[in-house]
Amino acid sequence: MPLITLTIRAPKDEAFKSSILEAVYAALVASGVPASDRFQRVLELSAEDFRFDPSYPDAAGARDDDFALIEILWSAGRSVKVKKALLADLMQRLSAAGRNPENVMVCFKETTWENWAFAGGRLIHT
Repeated sequence: MPLITLTIRAPKDEAFKSSILEAVYAALVASGVPASDRFQRVLELSAEDFRFDPSYPDAAGARDDDFALIEILWSAGRSVKVKKALLADLMQRLSAAGRNPENVMVCFKETTWENWAFAGGRLIHT
């Protein structure tokens, strides 16, 4: 179950947020995540509360106010090969949606299956 957190600078309209969230969702499904497994949240912060370096470590161009930080929290065990394929697919989808992939940072966070209680406090994977 991936939990997606999109952090962006305010203000952004629904089309901006949706273009990123839809690209992430589609790339996850293409990587094997079930289509019904969709959990996403958006943190929209002021410039004062969301600071980032314009180029670290190797951005091809300066990041701007459309910078997007995408955190993917999912179960441990996916290979580097799977992550690279997901990233390539995601960057292609973001580009097709009019987003600049150089203005996007992705952070994978992994947890073990016994740390997910999907509903009612039930640990269904233990």
